Amino acid sequence: MATAVATIVADHPPAGISPSAEKLLAAASELMIERNSLNVSLSEIAERSGVNAALVKYHFGNKEGLLLALLARDAGSELRHLPHLLAQPISPSAKLKLHIAGIIRAYRRFPYLNRLIHLLLHASSDEAAAEVSDVFVKPLFEFQRRLLATGVAAGEFRAVDPVQFYTCLIGACDHLFFGRHVVSRVADVGAITEDDCRGYTAFLTDLICAGLVIAPAAGRATA
Repeated sequence: MATAVATIVADHPPAGISPSAEKLLAAASELMIERNSLNVSLSEIAERSGVNAALVKYHFGNKEGLLLALLARDAGSELRHLPHLLAQPISPSAKLKLHIAGIIRAYRRFPYLNRLIHLLLHASSDEAAAEVSDVFVKPLFEFQRRLLATGVAAGEFRAVDPVQFYTCLIGACDHLFFGRHVVSRVADVGAITEDDCRGYTAFLTDLICAGLVIAPAAGRATA
């Protein structure tokens, strides 16, 4: 299982994945989004997909395997994009802005993503937890660490703790979606729209950059 998940992320989702497996993953995703919860059963997933529940074991081994495959499907494209973003001939500040926007776009599409990672890290087998840490969490953290170091070396960023940065940024992006029902009880807000995402992306980018980006000296070009 570990090798299969790593391959999905490192390369591309397997073109030969069966239609029934695709239906099971799509059904799991739809149910988690509708309920704003990871608490969905295999029988509910099978019923929504129209696929026999016995095929979960055939395709994924068990529910843990299905959740790992769902994470690989949903997070894989974003992770594959990180090395390309780091290599772009643009400033660290510009890369940071694109990174923040990319995280919010991913959570907009799959609002359960961060919770799914935590579930597999803390409530699954040791093998699954290690795989999630190595294949999903570490690449994201290392990208941010390298981006911060590049920005410091270029004189654009203040030196900050990458662990604190990771915690702040990922938590802020995730809570826009996970905490929406809490905010809706005290403020006149409804379901998150594209305008909400654009506004929050601008707000969070300004907030992060205000604390991280060093104001350019007079005459020095900005990104």
